[in-house]
Amino acid sequence: MSSEQSLASTENEERIRRFLAIASHDLQSPLRHIAMYAEILLDDLSDKLDGEQLKSLQTILQKAETAQRLTKALMGFASSMPPVTAVEIDLKDLASEIWADMESDVVASNAKLEHGDLPTIVSDPAIVRIALTNVIANALIHRGSSPPVVTIEAGREAAEITIRISDNGPGIDPAHQDKIFDAFWKLPQEGRPVGPGLGLTATREILRALGGSIRLERSDAGGSRFSIRLPASRA
Repeated sequence: MSSEQSLASTENEERIRRFLAIASHDLQSPLRHIAMYAEILLDDLSDKLDGEQLKSLQTILQKAETAQRLTKALMGFASSMPPVTAVEIDLKDLASEIWADMESDVVASNAKLEHGDLPTIVSDPAIVRIALTNVIANALIHRGSSPPVVTIEAGREAAEITIRISDNGPGIDPAHQDKIFDAFWKLPQEGRPVGPGLGLTATREILRALGGSIRLERSDAGGSRFSIRLPASRA
């Protein structure tokens, strides 16, 4: 890598950190208020609500608290000192939670999630959630003409846990495959929403805080497969 490329890479990383720091900080206040008002409503109205209304309020509170944890993790990454907490994570439960969070996209695209027996691992739940969420979201956004099918597999390989997420999308043009982890780069796709181009970049960087990594294993007309590698640590 030339000195110019190295400087550009460093500047990009700083831009990412500044963006995540500002966005995460600004999200904390509204998320805190959403969680607070949901708690107040639950305390005041729980005996007056029917089952469906009560469940909706509890879901609002749970999602707000989850979003708070995720933004705090991103703030830690942006400050170069990500707080890493190793606890047991049931990957099957986590995958189901993430899929439920994407309900509107899942229903709109008639998507399907497939997985066999997924292990319980020991890692940081916020960081693993961000990584899986970004890869799964990409599979739903960059889909082909058929309903999306996302497949998750995981297993231990030597001293590592490998999580593989596959899809049945149109694949990524070989000309673009070396760019997908570049900050602010967006995959050209007509008729699809365009994001900020930071999902995979942020995923790669926060996984480094765990001593982990992410890479594109394959991508062709049959779909794409990403692999996430994490140290097989113990709590």
